[in-house]
Amino acid sequence: MKNFKSLFILLLISFSIFSCFEDNDDTPIKSSSINDFVWKGMNLRYLYKSNIPDLADNRFATDAQYQDYLTNAGTPEELFESLIFERATVDRFSWIVDDYFELERQFQGTTGTNGMEFGLFASPNSTTEGFGVIRLVLPNSPADNMGLKRGDIFYGIDGNRLTNNNLPTLLGQDTYTLNLGIYNDNGTADRADDSIDPINRDVTLSKVQYTENPIFLNSIINVGGENVGYLMYNAFTRGSENGLNTVFADFASNNIQHLIIDLRYNPGGSVGTTTFLASMITGQFNGDLFERLIFNENFQSDNRDLNFTNQLPNGSTINSVNLNKIYALTSSRSASASEGLINGLVPYIDVIKIGDSTTGKTQLSRTLYDSPNFQRQGANPNHTYAMQPLIGIGVNKNGEDVPGTGLVPSLGFEYVERPLDYGVLGDRNEPMLAIALADIEGSTTKLLDITKSSQAKTFKLIKDSNDFIPNDGGMIID
Repeated sequence: MKNFKSLFILLLISFSIFSCFEDNDDTPIKSSSINDFVWKGMNLRYLYKSNIPDLADNRFATDAQYQDYLTNAGTPEELFESLIFERATVDRFSWIVDDYFELERQFQGTTGTNGMEFGLFASPNSTTEGFGVIRLVLPNSPADNMGLKRGDIFYGIDGNRLTNNNLPTLLGQDTYTLNLGIYNDNGTADRADDSIDPINRDVTLSKVQYTENPIFLNSIINVGGENVGYLMYNAFTRGSENGLNTVFADFASNNIQHLIIDLRYNPGGSVGTTTFLASMITGQFNGDLFERLIFNENFQSDNRDLNFTNQLPNGSTINSVNLNKIYALTSSRSASASEGLINGLVPYIDVIKIGDSTTGKTQLSRTLYDSPNFQRQGANPNHTYAMQPLIGIGVNKNGEDVPGTGLVPSLGFEYVERPLDYGVLGDRNEPMLAIALADIEGSTTKLLDITKSSQAKTFKLIKDSNDFIPNDGGMIID
């Protein structure tokens, strides 16, 4: 870099103040200082560095040019966004936060929540109003304790009908009252007279700090004399490997012949945890390549292989079930590490994908802090900004990544969940689980009946509860 020896010389540069931010202790900090961290971190680690001219090593001829660039770059968020490569199509997933404490709680599975996930849909015969349908209730959460369940409908909050304009305001509160309702088709097939009617039941919910167990459900279902293992896993949370290993010990002791992995609400998480789960599912490929991680030009020597293993980090032996075929339940909310699990297994075993196309994210990210080595230790105490840029990409044994359009369901196994017919999770009659069981049973008629039913009454999705948690999931590398 001409007259700009290296990235690390920048650590010695101080800049004049043009604008300030305040950290959590109300200590003023120069915006240029935070912008310095943003540029240096992206210049060093960003996966698409070579596609962004402003991140080139020879971008600045002098320190003064660099200082002027930072001063005029705007807020840290604005600078960060200016360095993203094709936000709409390629990098949809890098982000920056001004409070890394909250980010860390989220990664640990501890967040402020009232314990329900839901979809918000356009109300019948209205261009402005909407209604919500609960799809998931977390155990022992406020929503669970108030008796809410999957499939419950709400039409308003605090007495206000949901509309296109008031959703963020009403749902962004820490405490609010759900006004529950019912879908009324008035006994006719004609949707012109359908409506969402009140049922005079209101439920007040408050957000609490909640640590989610990503292992939501696990059971063994007998189908035609054969045991089927069922696991609903909602996040690849670091530290959940021991719990998964216990589940697979039960699967192995019951000699399961089939396995259904339910990832429909799993937004991703730890890459390492993905490898351990893949090893539990199989067992016959110990030492073989599961996923290869590839980084930018600065870190080609760090490219590394993640192999199937028979041991957890704590030294415990992995409980494997040695299967050659599994069923994976997916939706448009299945992302990142969920997709990576499927993509990594496909070269080795038969994966029947049931449901909807997945999100389409195969890149890796890492939290960067404002410290000399961008790690948590030694982080600048004057602010709490951190970045989560894409820093690498994961490919399977065949060098294939997950396309941006997502992983499509297997032919004949397409199904989109219907908000008025969610079913009970874990029940053999729940539609997506029933599709897998019908195929295991060999009942073509039952399979066709269920998949065709997804084409019945559908509604336009306005917003999803995950949209209010923009930094959830991803493929996180330690």
